[in-house]
Amino acid sequence: MTETPNPHIVDADTLTGEMRPIRRAVLALGSNLGERMAALQGAVNALADTPDVWITGVSPVYETAPVDCPPDAKNFLNAVVLIDTTLAATRLMDRALAIEDAFDRERSEEANSSRTLDVDLIVVGDRRSDDEHLRLPHPRARERAFVLQPWFDLEPDAEIPESGPISELLASVGNDGLTLRDDLKLELE
Repeated sequence: MTETPNPHIVDADTLTGEMRPIRRAVLALGSNLGERMAALQGAVNALADTPDVWITGVSPVYETAPVDCPPDAKNFLNAVVLIDTTLAATRLMDRALAIEDAFDRERSEEANSSRTLDVDLIVVGDRRSDDEHLRLPHPRARERAFVLQPWFDLEPDAEIPESGPISELLASVGNDGLTLRDDLKLELE
């Protein structure tokens, strides 16, 4: 069972004594190659096994038409995971990339190419970053129904910093191309 930490408590690193605040983070998962559902479930399991990460919510699974992908791309399965964490955003990004690699994610020069697993950091607390390797909030999340709808299912009052409430963003982009997959459910072990 995943324990949710008290958001008002600051965690102290036992070796260094460094105080690290607990931040809410939103991660988007997607897969359109191979065993799509197994990849999403594996990502949830790997996040749950990550030290200093507590899963607080897992969205329903949606099947979505590819967006801005090559013409031969197959439909994606997508979900959103909410976590509380004391990890720095850069360490959380490193973990996301390691999870992708564990599921044989191949990186291509072609933008938005098909993938076995995609783990995107959408927001990490109120952290902002415009670094080449870490952009927060995620620059295209506000335009992506496959991120906004599953996130809305978990937190209808959530906001993307500098973009606004996800309910308004979802209303503006619509949810065409999304199909709720009631037959698929991600589990917390």
